[in-house]
Amino acid sequence: MLNIVLFGPPGAGKGTQSQNLISKFNLIHLSTGDILRGEISNNTPLGLEAKKLMDQGLLVPDEVVIGMISNKLDANPNAKGFIFDGFPRTVAQAEALDSLLITKNDGISGMIALEVNEEELERRLLSRGKESGRPDDQNPEIIKQRVQEYTNKTAPVANYYKDQNKFYAVRGIGSVEEIFESIVKVANQL
Repeated sequence: MLNIVLFGPPGAGKGTQSQNLISKFNLIHLSTGDILRGEISNNTPLGLEAKKLMDQGLLVPDEVVIGMISNKLDANPNAKGFIFDGFPRTVAQAEALDSLLITKNDGISGMIALEVNEEELERRLLSRGKESGRPDDQNPEIIKQRVQEYTNKTAPVANYYKDQNKFYAVRGIGSVEEIFESIVKVANQL
């Protein structure tokens, strides 16, 4: 099974490249935001618990998110693999994901990290903000804050996978096709 953590700062192109990977390798996209919204709309026990916390302005605990991911994995027993998008965001989440996958006799094949410099990220996000109307993509100060938040909190997850020899950096600058070609080379090795 091919299980990929697609990684990178806001604006690195994860959404675009996820769709390309899904098409090429017939993988299932696991976006924690989508899973969370689905569990809530289906009124599952985990979804109800998450909604209660979110309505209070609280973060959904890792164990609830892991439970939702477990449900999604179980719902797709014939999958050729999964792309984890937006998760794990912390080392604790990466460890919890590894533990979950071990119980299913599986594991993460590799983390593919899209590397893009801050100037390019800002340019892409401002462009996306104009096209999509997303307010968080229209303010350079908010963009800088989001990239810094990623660097401070999420980037240490890369070291977790480096320590397991599962980290693969891909230059995230160039045409969508060129970047995808580099990603496919890594995925084929996995």
